[in-house]
Amino acid sequence: MNLAFKKQKFQDWFTQQWVILWGKQINPEEYSWLVGPFGELNGIGEDFIYQLAKKEGLTVSRNNSTKGLLFSINELQLKRTDLAKLSLQVIDFYENTSDYKLKFSVNWNPIFKGFGWMVNKLFSQRINQLNIPTENIATSETLTSEIITLHSINNNEVKHTIWLRKLKSTGKVIYSGIYSVCQIPSGKVCIKASFPLPKGNATVIMKPSVAKNGKLILDSSGKKFEDAGFYFLLNDSKNKCWAQFIGSFTDKLEIGNRDNFLEAKQTLTLWKLRVATFNYIIEKVM
Repeated sequence: MNLAFKKQKFQDWFTQQWVILWGKQINPEEYSWLVGPFGELNGIGEDFIYQLAKKEGLTVSRNNSTKGLLFSINELQLKRTDLAKLSLQVIDFYENTSDYKLKFSVNWNPIFKGFGWMVNKLFSQRINQLNIPTENIATSETLTSEIITLHSINNNEVKHTIWLRKLKSTGKVIYSGIYSVCQIPSGKVCIKASFPLPKGNATVIMKPSVAKNGKLILDSSGKKFEDAGFYFLLNDSKNKCWAQFIGSFTDKLEIGNRDNFLEAKQTLTLWKLRVATFNYIIEKVM
């Protein structure tokens, strides 16, 4: 029987063992579209950035202006008709993300608030990752937002783009994710966000589309392994790689113009029930 790495917190070992039991063993070289960097046992949050840079021999670049989640919106390979109707402000946000400031509010489905609190206590506060507030926030809370790039020492090529978002009031990390573009086996080009966890990561792969009103829609809804969707990945005690597709959990983001700023709505669902809704106000720093 394959086992998770033993010398770690029990709750981490238990969840990893669950992935091994219900997931599948994969060859990372054959699943490059899915696999992303894994976290270590002794630090996620901002520590992970420097651990990854040291591990891969990269340099860290922070606090530079005009950095985006995408080098170009053309990376998404949208249809020409979709690209023509996509909001120019949305395009600018994805190509120049560091030029924007964010505020957000959250509304939980009461059914899942207890689950959110448990995840926060058992995992998020300890590893400083996914510290999503477990209380409804009616008024907008300010987030610090930073695009961090990891570069090759030899040719300065960007190897990883990390979007670090923290609650300004507490400094706790909401999201520390590695963002990239991938092509899933169906041929569809998607946005991939990998969030490091001890000995693994949580990865969400989202299909892009454009609504008639120019909004960009990113949707992780998928039916099976190798579709867009939510995945857990990890290395076990023998350094074998495992992945589990969580088809019951979905993430949908809609972002578009409103007056002189952008607004985004992110909806998490589990078993087709709304878990929580995050609303963002996104304004360009003048």
